[in-house]
Amino acid sequence: MTRFRYPAALAVTAVLTLIGSVSLASEGGWLVAVPLVPLTAAVWAWRVGTDVNTYGIRVRSLLRNRVVAWEDVTALVPDQRGGVIAALVDNSALQLTAVKVADLPSILAASGKTPAELPADSPAA
Repeated sequence: MTRFRYPAALAVTAVLTLIGSVSLASEGGWLVAVPLVPLTAAVWAWRVGTDVNTYGIRVRSLLRNRVVAWEDVTALVPDQRGGVIAALVDNSALQLTAVKVADLPSILAASGKTPAELPADSPAA
């Protein structure tokens, strides 16, 4: 299984911000809610990502997981921001969290699949 995650520095920064926000929360009133923002950011940074194995793709968000089998994936397409989108059989798209275009060879290796053969008349052949 290959895991794609955001850098751990995001979670560490959020935890440090959480520690700093405790003094604000000790003032009381509405400031008690201030530490919830860095706490949510820390959990998000630690949890979100994409896992790839021979069965399929699991995309993890803050509150849920979505598992897609390889049979349901028609293509892996780069997006405009340098990320990757999985085009699915039902004509929907699934953003692969924390996956960059440069990670496509790693996804292919983790999937156990081989790239589609190019037609003989293609320019790359």
